[in-house]
Amino acid sequence: MDGRARAHLFRDSDGLKSVREAACRSPLFLEMYDSRLDQLAQVLVRHSTKLQKGENALIELFDAPDEIGIALVRACREVGGVPFLQIHHARISRELTLGAEEGQLGLISAVELARMKKMQAYIAVRGSHNITELSDVPEEKMRLVAGEMRPVMDRRINKTKWVVLRWPTPAMAQQAQMSTEAFEDYFFRVCTLDYSRMIPGMTALKELMDKTDRVQLKGPGTDLFFSIKGIGSVTCGGDRNIPDGEVFSCPVRDSVEGHLTFNAPTIYQGTAFDNIRLDFEKGRIVAATANDTRKLNEILDSDEGARYIGEFSIAFNPHILYPIRDILFDEKIAGSFHFTPGQAYETAGNGNKSRIHWDMVSIQRPDYGGGEIWFDGKVIRKDGKFVPPELKKLNPDQLLRSRSRSGR
Repeated sequence: MDGRARAHLFRDSDGLKSVREAACRSPLFLEMYDSRLDQLAQVLVRHSTKLQKGENALIELFDAPDEIGIALVRACREVGGVPFLQIHHARISRELTLGAEEGQLGLISAVELARMKKMQAYIAVRGSHNITELSDVPEEKMRLVAGEMRPVMDRRINKTKWVVLRWPTPAMAQQAQMSTEAFEDYFFRVCTLDYSRMIPGMTALKELMDKTDRVQLKGPGTDLFFSIKGIGSVTCGGDRNIPDGEVFSCPVRDSVEGHLTFNAPTIYQGTAFDNIRLDFEKGRIVAATANDTRKLNEILDSDEGARYIGEFSIAFNPHILYPIRDILFDEKIAGSFHFTPGQAYETAGNGNKSRIHWDMVSIQRPDYGGGEIWFDGKVIRKDGKFVPPELKKLNPDQLLRSRSRSGR
């Protein structure tokens, strides 16, 4: 457009109005002024972390827009909390990691640990313009960073009220094979769900897991046994991750026997993996194959604990049905479970220690080949649907029916 045309446009009030209206419909404008940002911030502050007056909250943004940071700062202040904010960019983090040294990381870890000890809550919003940004970082550098920063993560996980969520980007929409607008609508629908609707079913599942000894997982390429006796379990209904919808426990460390195949694709440390199969003897992964078997075994050789399991979880979010290579979504897929090599949580954990914590997902619905979960010789979920009457409340039709009734 030449200068005369631009001058004419801005002298024409009707034309200017049209430009404004068009801008208001643009994705950028909606991102900046979308009221759903405030709704999401309220969920994270009031429900997930239950921030109280006078409590400190660390907010970390990873390739996420300023607008969600502003909404979270305001939401913290509304309840009397004290917000602190840090911004990260993946490309800069990659460059720092490429040249990371033990002394430098030790100092960073000490500073961040000192700060984390002052926090009562932690909220992380993690976007990604390129999910494989770290794919060319040498494995030894990834191990070094993970090891040096482990005390900070342990403090955050075990001593703060924390919640982590993704941020919707065009790259993430592409992973999901959806348009940007459709994925944004999906994201906000899932993330602002009233998770209290899951409580009755989650409570019943927790009670059952707490008294269970022997677990068996069956499905295509899967026949696995382990014990969860005495481990306990934890319900997750929007208070740790958003989106959410799982109850997790952990195998007795040396009890895992058999083999397990994961049918959901995954990304870990910037590398894409498909068709992972793990074979176990006395709790240890003795064989592991995938589309990239060499890289898979490099990660599992990070330390001794990486070849033992640190989590077993059953998922049931009714809105999440298909994998998009984003673990915060994929590990909540309705009809799935995940089995996690590496670090165990202090709560409902088996004491396993590792630099890694890699949630691997298997979907047991009929469209993914089916499968069963057995507790002490009884089927508790078949082809992705819970069987005992007290657990049927967690099946998608029940959770979605509750949602529609509450809306009337």
